[in-house]
Amino acid sequence: MVSSIKTISLNGIEGNLVEVQTDITGGLPAFEIVGLPDISVRESKERIRAAIKNSGIDFPSRKIIINLAPASTRKEGTSYDLPIAMGILAALGEIIKENLENTIFIGEVSLDGKINHINGVLPMCIEAKNLGIRRVILPKSNKNEAAVIKNLEIIGVNSLNEVMDYLNKKIDIEKTTVDIQNIFSKKEKEGLDFSEVKGQENVKRALEIAAAGGHNCLLIGPPGAGKTMIAKRIPTILPDLTFEESLEVTKIHSISGILDSNIGIINKRPFRNPHHTISQTAMIGGGRIPKPGEISLAHNGVLFLDELPEFNRDTLEVLRGPLEDKNITISRLYSKVIYPSNFMLIASMNPCPCGYYGSNEKECQCSKQSIEKYLNKISGPLLDRIDLHVEIKPVKYEKLNDKKGEESSIQIKERVNKARKIQHERYKNSDIFSNSKLTPKMIEKYCILNKECRRMLELAFNKLGLSARAYTRILKVSRTIADLNGKENIEKEHLAEAIQYRSLDRKYGDKF
Repeated sequence: MVSSIKTISLNGIEGNLVEVQTDITGGLPAFEIVGLPDISVRESKERIRAAIKNSGIDFPSRKIIINLAPASTRKEGTSYDLPIAMGILAALGEIIKENLENTIFIGEVSLDGKINHINGVLPMCIEAKNLGIRRVILPKSNKNEAAVIKNLEIIGVNSLNEVMDYLNKKIDIEKTTVDIQNIFSKKEKEGLDFSEVKGQENVKRALEIAAAGGHNCLLIGPPGAGKTMIAKRIPTILPDLTFEESLEVTKIHSISGILDSNIGIINKRPFRNPHHTISQTAMIGGGRIPKPGEISLAHNGVLFLDELPEFNRDTLEVLRGPLEDKNITISRLYSKVIYPSNFMLIASMNPCPCGYYGSNEKECQCSKQSIEKYLNKISGPLLDRIDLHVEIKPVKYEKLNDKKGEESSIQIKERVNKARKIQHERYKNSDIFSNSKLTPKMIEKYCILNKECRRMLELAFNKLGLSARAYTRILKVSRTIADLNGKENIEKEHLAEAIQYRSLDRKYGDKF
């Protein structure tokens, strides 16, 4: 007796079709799984044996061979439990085989036959739809997550008995549907707002530019100046997630097991704020079975690194590639996994160990050597990849006590959205959506400077000792400033403002 059941495996955030082939023959009792299974798949034999018995079905005392095809790719995780169990039940004739056609099975089984929640359902369902599959049977706790994919019949089940009764037409299970528009319209109201930030107009302006062009930004200032407070409000001025961006973010969070199963989809941009003790693996992803790291969990959102020099230097250095490539590749013996990491890097730091270098309010107690050692924790190549360096000064008492209302996040966001709309229209025939991702050829095309601007940039380049990467960053930021001002071409004032956001090049350049 032979049966064939379809399921989906995961490689990173991409799904692949797997055929679970079951053969039950006479001979000495045996239960073997072949097709390059890992230990978690091999362990499923005992779970499945107990689940079938406890569901009221006699487990066969015969030779059972399970082949997971294609056999050349490694199979990992517990999502194969349900398809293997269904393959055995189909081979035993407990299920009408005609009702298995055009159906994918995904799920982990308990010893009592219950179907348990699994991670990574969304990318599996996306692949199922791409393959033309009509129906997916999966754990009930995963149904809302899977139902965001249109034109796919999602059947949530609680137990093996429920699956068998459904496939044998003994019961009817209504397919799951979700209202995507309703989910996005009922986003949780932000508790933070830029109207709560007194003063700091120059910092707000810089972060508006960063949000409008998707630029990386470094905030430099003494303790208590408001660096962390301001950074945490950046998501409130970023453009809303599109449905396509939301799917990308949700896939990563689904694989990581941190998705809210009640909602089923991420409807606002991520804001990740890891502690400075984070390891390299936790930052970029990895492990025996590669999982997404913080840079991937921040995809299409913000990665905030507070007290940047306190992070391990080696951990910071691994950010250099993803900041340029917008993805991270993790290689293992049997596979290579690529996770997206298109994030805005927002970082903060003190100007010295005590935090008061250059302050007019408090004298710095640090020696020149200690300041150099502190600043040298951030390498030049990493600093080059940060578009805006913004100095923050402590807010004066008069500003804190001022009853005049500050500009709200909604007002700033309107200007950001307007600038993004200009960029979307400009780059509609390319695969980029913001100025921060401009390629060298596109910089030549869209960042044209007149003679006066070229002269200004030449002077800045020579005086500050800028690198070629810092030069292109200035041009990209200038393009964003021009977009915010509604100008077609980059003008002198746009370029001058972009140059002033290289404060570390001006003030500390000799230390890098």
